[in-house]
Amino acid sequence: MSRVLGMIRRQKLALMGLAILAIFGLLATLAPYLAPCDPKEMFTPMLPPSRLHPLGTNDIGQDIFSELLYGARFSLLIGFLSAAASTAIGLWLGLISGYYDKLGFAIMRMVDIFLAIPRFPLIILMAAFLRPGLKTLVLFFVLFGWSRTTRLVRSQILSERNKEYVDAARLVGASDFRILGRHLLPSAIPIALVRFIMEFQHVILAESGLSFLGLGDPTVKSWGTILHYAFEYPTIFISDVWVRWVVPPGACITLMVLALTFVGFSLEEWSNPRLSRPQTFSEGGSLTISFARERLPRLLTGDEKLASLRRRSAGMVARTATRLRSD
Repeated sequence: MSRVLGMIRRQKLALMGLAILAIFGLLATLAPYLAPCDPKEMFTPMLPPSRLHPLGTNDIGQDIFSELLYGARFSLLIGFLSAAASTAIGLWLGLISGYYDKLGFAIMRMVDIFLAIPRFPLIILMAAFLRPGLKTLVLFFVLFGWSRTTRLVRSQILSERNKEYVDAARLVGASDFRILGRHLLPSAIPIALVRFIMEFQHVILAESGLSFLGLGDPTVKSWGTILHYAFEYPTIFISDVWVRWVVPPGACITLMVLALTFVGFSLEEWSNPRLSRPQTFSEGGSLTISFARERLPRLLTGDEKLASLRRRSAGMVARTATRLRSD
């Protein structure tokens, strides 16, 4: 029980991040029920906050709070779909390129090309000439998001494919597909989860940036779209309108990225135990010794060291005497 409580204390950031993600997911799911009105319905422009409009209305009379809730749905949906698709593609390409050398060479050359291209400027260029929308944006982010996952997973598979358990699976007649799916895939899952969180974070920021620049879908409410129209209002910063129109979507983007960062740090420590560090007691400030007891060999006392040296010396004398007698 104490170990479980200690693990929970060590993962405070992860719990905080998961809580924030759960709140945003719940708000996005229940947006049709929580929103006071339809985000496209028009009222009197620039109404101050009231019971019916908690954040007031914008310059064309749409309720800002309803826009915020529905914007969470689009931002989270596009982030999840893009991150899941790019991670899945990168995971399987990494498995194949790490297990098969010839295919791996061809795949890695493609990876080098995509990694050499600055993806966000290219996404901006493509979005400027293609019709923006959910499918188009997901295609953009997946097209330029799989390469990093492929490289990391391939490195992991290269270090695992020649180990004893893989050789044993080959000896008993396991097929390549079974070895990849049953034996090598579990070792790459932690890396894929970390990359999923990082890609989710990138897509949220990139989609908000594209929408803010006016390259998103103007018919869909998102946090970046809200900021785009807010900054087009001529007196946004010479009045107090920015407090209820600019700050809420900006705070949502910041909190979402911060929550994903907290979860990503914890997953990275889980996937790479070398990043874990011993914790401190809440009182006293002394370092815990459970980490050393579990992971370091038992230290010898002075008497044990002396006894060990005597045994080694006696062994060396006996071997030397035996060698001299034989000569």
